[in-house]
Amino acid sequence: MSEHRRKPPQPQGGGRAAARRGHSAGRRAAPRGAHGSPADSYGSTSYGSGSYGPGGEARPYGGRAAARRAAQKSGGRRRAAGPGGPNRSRGRGRAAPPGRKRFIDYPRSGKYGWQRWMPSWKLVAGLFVGIVGSLVAVAGLGYATVQVPDVAKTAQAQNNVYYWSDGSEMVRTGGEINRQILNISDIPKDMQNAVISQENKTFWDDSGVDLKGIARALVNMARGGQTQGGSTITQQYVKNAMLNDQSQTISRKFKEIFVAIKVGTKVPKRDIMAGYLNTSYYGRGAYGIQAASRAYFNKDAKDLNAGECAFLAAMLKGATYYDPAGATSIDPGATPEANEKRAFAQMQDTLDKMVEYGYLSSTERAKYTTLPKWQNPRSNTQLSGQIGYLVDLAKAYIINNTHITADELQQGGYQIHTTFDKKKVEELEKSVKEIRQENIKPDERPETDTHVQFGGASVDPKTGAIVAIYGGEDATKHFTNNADATGAQVGSTFKPFVLAAAMRDGVRNPHLGPTQGPEERTPVSVKSRYSGKNLLKIKNYDGTVWTNEKGEEWLQRNDGNESIGEPPDFMVDLREAMRQSVNSAFVQLGMDVGLDKVKQAALDAGLLKSSLTGTTYPSFSIGISDPSAIRMAAAYATFAASGKQNDPYSVEKVVNQDGTVYTHESKPKQAFTAAVADNVTDVLKTVVDKGTGTNARLPGRQVAGKTGTTDGNKSAWFVGYTPQLSTAISMFRLDDDANNKQRTFLEMYGTGGQEKIHGASFPAEIWHDYMEQALKGEPAVPFPTPQPIGKVINGEPSPTPTPSASTSPSPSPSVTPSPSATETSPSPTPTESHCGFFGCPDDGGQTGDNEGNGGADGGFPTPTPTESDTDGQGNSRGNGNGGWFGGRD
Repeated sequence: MSEHRRKPPQPQGGGRAAARRGHSAGRRAAPRGAHGSPADSYGSTSYGSGSYGPGGEARPYGGRAAARRAAQKSGGRRRAAGPGGPNRSRGRGRAAPPGRKRFIDYPRSGKYGWQRWMPSWKLVAGLFVGIVGSLVAVAGLGYATVQVPDVAKTAQAQNNVYYWSDGSEMVRTGGEINRQILNISDIPKDMQNAVISQENKTFWDDSGVDLKGIARALVNMARGGQTQGGSTITQQYVKNAMLNDQSQTISRKFKEIFVAIKVGTKVPKRDIMAGYLNTSYYGRGAYGIQAASRAYFNKDAKDLNAGECAFLAAMLKGATYYDPAGATSIDPGATPEANEKRAFAQMQDTLDKMVEYGYLSSTERAKYTTLPKWQNPRSNTQLSGQIGYLVDLAKAYIINNTHITADELQQGGYQIHTTFDKKKVEELEKSVKEIRQENIKPDERPETDTHVQFGGASVDPKTGAIVAIYGGEDATKHFTNNADATGAQVGSTFKPFVLAAAMRDGVRNPHLGPTQGPEERTPVSVKSRYSGKNLLKIKNYDGTVWTNEKGEEWLQRNDGNESIGEPPDFMVDLREAMRQSVNSAFVQLGMDVGLDKVKQAALDAGLLKSSLTGTTYPSFSIGISDPSAIRMAAAYATFAASGKQNDPYSVEKVVNQDGTVYTHESKPKQAFTAAVADNVTDVLKTVVDKGTGTNARLPGRQVAGKTGTTDGNKSAWFVGYTPQLSTAISMFRLDDDANNKQRTFLEMYGTGGQEKIHGASFPAEIWHDYMEQALKGEPAVPFPTPQPIGKVINGEPSPTPTPSASTSPSPSPSVTPSPSATETSPSPTPTESHCGFFGCPDDGGQTGDNEGNGGADGGFPTPTPTESDTDGQGNSRGNGNGGWFGGRD
């Protein structure tokens, strides 16, 4: 039994009542030596005061000091006896057992409520001192362990090594112009003042470290964003000097901070300035002010004037967007015109600041009101032929699809493993060259054969890997990659997307509203029939006549003004309409399905939104859009893969000194069911077997494809595939001079000695010659047998029309009803037009028997392509693989 509850011995005689009467309830201590109960009033035997000896007599009380010592030993203060005596319970439960004093008294003992959780000032002060001391120790260690960079030993720009798909080396690029270290006395004062005015006006007085900028960079990294550059010249110099460590980590950033602090305290400002200008990247492969001066002005740095210095200072902000030569291979927005405007504005701003800060007189400033005369980038012979296009394509893919920036890629040190098959690239280039040399004679026919260009791309349907491209005659002479550029309308090669939409989404119920779900729609069979009448009046899905915003109707013309099918109704099934490329049938089919569904089918197949133009006009269904050759090959590859869509890509992996920093992962999507895709393929087989694409037939192999020719005979295409390979070939005429702001696509009547250029001629021939060699040695794989799909729309078919046996234009047109008065209504006024209501003065080209014009065939001209990213010069630039490669719509 606890001592706190044990009864004291009772006095003899009188019993318990007498004992009670003998105890006082008071709290005063008895005089020393007194006997009796008052001494007991301070506590029970557990406190060591007033304990009882033998016989029940109380010991003398030891005084207040003894009581305090006893209370401290027991862990509490002296307590007065409760009512009824010292050993009666006071209603507070048991006293706490003795405890050991804690090193950190938190939560605080002996405190209650909010005070228990309020740290004492001693604890706060101790923690502050500990944290500050730790930070000082870490900072001291970091400061002591880093070294001040030695400019002379700073790493030179390294090569990037590109590899073919088989692992063999393709080319080494980068580091063509390495640093040449100059003394500060050889660097013009104007150059030093230009960068100070532009980058860091307090350079001569500051510590070299911008704490706010550092905090921003660390927060940005913590959020998963890219690191931000140093905001002082000292920090930027340190970053430049750490080329051997470009990892995007917080530890590297802290290391950079300590180096900057040490440089700021140990290195003279003049040496920091020299180091910064000698290690910075100015574009064009030029590291350091001397290399930059040579690259842009072909002079030594010491001879630069103030305007040229301000110009080069602008390059430090990112040559991709400030070099007047442009960098469209990296970013379509970095056109020469846009870059020139940016460079001029930045140069003028820098000169104005130099005047404001007292570095340049107003009189001297007035001399520099235009950009200095700069020279074009020097050609790298290693990048001649197709190699330059391949490298640019891979670079653009890396920049747009990985965390590696353009500047980091320029600094080099990467091993880039591409998807390009060397044999296929060489065969594609060879096939184009042979057709060009045999047929295109600009010296003999300057009016028709100048500015003729070809583009091509080949994609693996199973993965989306780009195995070959043809970008142009020579990357060091023709600077636009025709395989990746948009601008040339695709014409009738767009019709398979209309057919796919009709099979997948179905035509709408004419008795219901325009927005209909799957249950209201009817998927179509290839046996469905549509009118092949020339100058067909196009109707909405509900049977009402389509009109534009001015109330004008649309009459769709077929190629050569011919109606296809047997009169009087000219009905033709969709297989035959595709075989003969009947415009009127597919325009009306697109209206019945809905142009929004046609657009979505094209996007699902792999085209990009930025290349789809005029999506609200009937002619959208016959190819007024302008995707790149890469994207067209990839979109047809979706049909070859039974509906599985893979984004095209050109890089398998990227490796640097830290290991593999990027690996491609294919993420196929089921864009169409196998039934839809395989039926589209089966129809396109008919085009090659006995339609407009017979020039592309490969003996012993099944081939599916489609020809395309556009309004005004300004571009021609053939896009086709086998189960193993999908390839697109384009042909067009466009002035190669990017400085010609008025250039447009030119007509190809008489080009190559032919009356008209069409998809079945040179493009199909190039496709055939290339694919024959590209597939040499590979097994002949058949296409899957298509499963029946959809319902027959528009009743029983009329007798099958007799197709022309020739693949050349028919010398005499079929009987065509004279248009009615309403059919000859005035042309609507398009936003971009020089044609009448029935099209331009030309009627487009012929492809095979009856290839229909793409573009605005017979209807009013193509609307302004407000949805595409054009450069105002006839085409827009791709940014990696197919115009905004990587799916950036």
